[in-house]
Amino acid sequence: MDTTTPVSFDVHAMRRARVVEALRELGGGVAVLLTAPTRTRNRDSEYPYRYDSAFWWLTGFGEPESAIVIVVTPDRAYTTLFCQEKDVERELWEGARLGVEAAAATLGVDLALPIDMLDEELPKVLAYAPALFIPFGSESALEAQAQQWIASVRSLHRHATPPAVIRDLSPILDELRLVKDAHELSIMRAAGSISADAHRRAMRATRAGRFEYEIEAELLYEFRRRGAQAPAYTPIVAAGVAACTLHYVANNAVLRDGDLLLVDAGCELDGYASDITRTWPINGRYTAAQRALYELVLAAQTAAIACIAPGRRYDEAHRAAVRTLTQGLLDLGVLKGSLDDLIESKAYGRFYMHGTGHWLGLDVHDVGDYRVPGSGPGRDGERPSRPLVPGMTMTVEPGLYVRAADDVPERFHDIGIRIEDDVVVTATGCELLTRGVPVEPGEIERLVRD
Repeated sequence: MDTTTPVSFDVHAMRRARVVEALRELGGGVAVLLTAPTRTRNRDSEYPYRYDSAFWWLTGFGEPESAIVIVVTPDRAYTTLFCQEKDVERELWEGARLGVEAAAATLGVDLALPIDMLDEELPKVLAYAPALFIPFGSESALEAQAQQWIASVRSLHRHATPPAVIRDLSPILDELRLVKDAHELSIMRAAGSISADAHRRAMRATRAGRFEYEIEAELLYEFRRRGAQAPAYTPIVAAGVAACTLHYVANNAVLRDGDLLLVDAGCELDGYASDITRTWPINGRYTAAQRALYELVLAAQTAAIACIAPGRRYDEAHRAAVRTLTQGLLDLGVLKGSLDDLIESKAYGRFYMHGTGHWLGLDVHDVGDYRVPGSGPGRDGERPSRPLVPGMTMTVEPGLYVRAADDVPERFHDIGIRIEDDVVVTATGCELLTRGVPVEPGEIERLVRD
């Protein structure tokens, strides 16, 4: 069980204060968030434990069977952490617990109580509360539990009034988590550095005749060697035509001379994800066709990155990448027609069928609305794309996936390429967090041949 904690819990206290402010603006109430449960893998074996991301963001506490309750009234606000009690027998098997007595002082909360008291205490704090805030849809059991708490309020005494409404806590937390603070960015920079070094190691280890899982092993070794707790997601190590399968994870094929290897892998460090993709030649030399497509994808990424700055819209990067890729496919004879018509009809979607990026943070596909929250639809019937502000972090990952077809030049058959980096918006533009691993084709070739 990983219970890694930040150096200081002050940052989590400041985040809880922001939640209090948000709840006060909505009229106050009680917010309840449970951490993730343990999951059985098979029989009596469990999956490696990973705490709930929002719970970690609020507390920095990594133990299971925990809950946080934030109460906001007109004249006060306080936080209670519910956690496991010390248990010498179970700790002998599972490792040390923080325990209730140490939790309040260690985590900076107002009160700590045993998790077994949650159902007993919640009706008391919900009495006369105007609203109960819980995350909708994450754990259906919590919604049922909330109904039981509300029903129990009436049994306290005949004048007790339960909350008039149950509201979704997730949009509040998602909006606050979207812009990263300095503490988060320092971890994400370190995660990006570790993952970049892992990709460099994987490039040097690549040889025809090896298996995809051998390259995966090099990545995982470097993640752990450098102190990351786990991969942020199942690594994609896709050789040859497998690179045209976006979420290929079999990782069991042999590497063949002349093919490309697409590797999409990133570590998780203290809860925060890194996400890098590189595509390199297994023999250390791009063919002319491979290089032409690679340089086109790199040009699309460069165009997208140029659109990332404060005040620019989130979707500008994608539109720039699409325009660059479509023009390039026209120039190479893969597509035919006019540029604007091909973009309008989304003809490029046959070869580029995903977005150019996603938010990044405690989740590899992190929380946050990509469009202006609460806004009305624009001319296209959708809410306008969100303006970028400093502290937003995202990936930039254009790609091309060209499967064999009669109307596609044969030299491009079964080539899949993606280039992905992690980016944070700064006051003047953006900062690339993962360029410790090269993107220029000549540099990549030299690394593979080393």
